[in-house]
Amino acid sequence: MSSSHSEEDPLPTRSLRTGQAVEHMVAVLSEEIVSGQWPPGSRLPAQQIAQRFSVSRTPVREALSQLCAMGLAESRPHRGVITAQVSQADLLAMFEAMAELEAACARLSAQRMTLAERHQLSAMHEGSRDLRASTRSSEYAVFNDAFHSLIYQGSKSDYLIELTLSTRARLAPFRHTQFRVARRPEHSFAEHSEIVAAISAGDAERAAQAVRQHVLSVAHVSSDYVAARSRTGESPCPE
Repeated sequence: MSSSHSEEDPLPTRSLRTGQAVEHMVAVLSEEIVSGQWPPGSRLPAQQIAQRFSVSRTPVREALSQLCAMGLAESRPHRGVITAQVSQADLLAMFEAMAELEAACARLSAQRMTLAERHQLSAMHEGSRDLRASTRSSEYAVFNDAFHSLIYQGSKSDYLIELTLSTRARLAPFRHTQFRVARRPEHSFAEHSEIVAAISAGDAERAAQAVRQHVLSVAHVSSDYVAARSRTGESPCPE
């Protein structure tokens, strides 16, 4: 007798829940690693993490695997998964690559965005004006992700978008630390203003340079913050 449709429904639903749990764990743990709460060389104990997030060991293993792929952790024989040492030089090198990818997106967006898309970018930027003084860094971070994504999409280059999003995902926890630095949202808003003006004017080279300088500013703010935190952070889940 074949299975009914209703009997099959829980499988994709369960898979979706597992995927969401993995995504949540990766977001939380990567933020903690970058902020220094898990110093380099700290073991990431799967059992304690599973208990902390109320999940089984399977999604924990997937989350740890993703952290390794992001370069935030390493799998070591007889030790399990430990947090990796990300040097300022390595971090700046990744940001340098990101700056060039985003500059390419901005250049193409200045050439290819429709008038409606330019207006959308400008409106999104203006809508973030009040977020500059927000005491919750996460609010501006959410807007910032959406703003940059709109520029990527405006390039109309699927392969470039894929490369940029992949690199951005790896740098995401580092980028988000910038908004914990005093007045960084204000400076970010001013940098975004120059980017919007260049894209709206269709000035490809000006747009590319504005984005490049913006990302490099993020690089220095974020790397300095991470370096300072890594000297003082403590693990939230001691062994």
